Amino acid sequence: MPDTRRIAASFELLESGHRLTCEGDWTVQGIPGLRARMDHCAWPTQGELRIDFSRVSRIDTAGVWTLLRLMHARQAQGIVVNLAGMRPEHAEFLRMVEARAPQITPLPKTPPLSVLQQLGQHGGRWMSQTLGMLSFVGENCVVLLRVLRHPSRLRFRLIFSQAQQAGFDALPIIGLLSFLIGMVVAFQGSVQLARFGANIYIADLVGLAMLRELAPMMVAIIVAGRSGSAYAAQIGTMKVSEEIDALRSMGVSPLELLVLPKLLGLLIALPLLTVFADIAGVFGGMVVASAHMQIDAHAFLDRFDEAVKPAAFLFGIGKAPIFAVIITLVGCYSGFQAQGSADSVGRQTTASVVQAIFLIIIVDAIFSIAASMVKPGFR
Repeated sequence: MPDTRRIAASFELLESGHRLTCEGDWTVQGIPGLRARMDHCAWPTQGELRIDFSRVSRIDTAGVWTLLRLMHARQAQGIVVNLAGMRPEHAEFLRMVEARAPQITPLPKTPPLSVLQQLGQHGGRWMSQTLGMLSFVGENCVVLLRVLRHPSRLRFRLIFSQAQQAGFDALPIIGLLSFLIGMVVAFQGSVQLARFGANIYIADLVGLAMLRELAPMMVAIIVAGRSGSAYAAQIGTMKVSEEIDALRSMGVSPLELLVLPKLLGLLIALPLLTVFADIAGVFGGMVVASAHMQIDAHAFLDRFDEAVKPAAFLFGIGKAPIFAVIITLVGCYSGFQAQGSADSVGRQTTASVVQAIFLIIIVDAIFSIAASMVKPGFR
């Protein structure tokens, strides 16, 4: 009865590393861990390496590949490798595998890129992404014009559903944060105003800061992190699972079905959220003024009505639709860029939030600079 016992493959270096004795089963079951041991051995740097294969009982393709890898690695270092003691059937199998093995030429090592080359690569990627984003914006403009020419194509249920998810569901967090920010602005301003006996001007500070700058930008940043990331994750998952390709094969425009309802829904929701944030922020400032600065609500509101003009309110509200366009297009574009795996979806979701917040701050700064240039001291 033939011996069916399996003996793990092993080897031993003798004669100062110039003789290698192999034994055991050089098969796929016997060689686990063998390559790691070979990589950590003190191989000779010159001369001859004699491999004694007489004690090897079995060998298969995995064992042959391990042996060939060892021989080629030593030969690449200029060492003469001699194989001895191999059984005739093993030697024939080795020749057959070696004759059919593809010749793999190692890739040349590329030198590290210089700082200018790295800047060029980053600039090229940034330019490619910018051009892709502009193309995406143009495609959505075409889809929007086509839908406006045929209003029956508008999916009102999806639009109002997106408005509810991005707007109504975000009211608690928007209200809480706006109220707290209004309180913080009032607390910080009260310290300086009290030094000059100008406590009543806390209404000017809170009103102008919240209505013109803080409320629109804060609402946009929260919605970018809350809804923009959801847009990227949803579309990215559909892209990876090939649902986008299925929509195109059925003749359904992904932009019309997935992007346009989100865009129109956020255009409805974000201005309303900004108004709500304005009210909550001013209320927070009024609470601090009443409790900390002995300014009652009537005096605060009278000064607020006198100090804050409608132009300041409209200036803040006018930013909201632009922020909504930025959040929607950046989130959806990042989702369409996902490919291959869930890891790609995660990276694009993160990128959508970072890019949207970056663009929101840039656009807000441009608005402030432009307003000051058009009308210095604009309030």
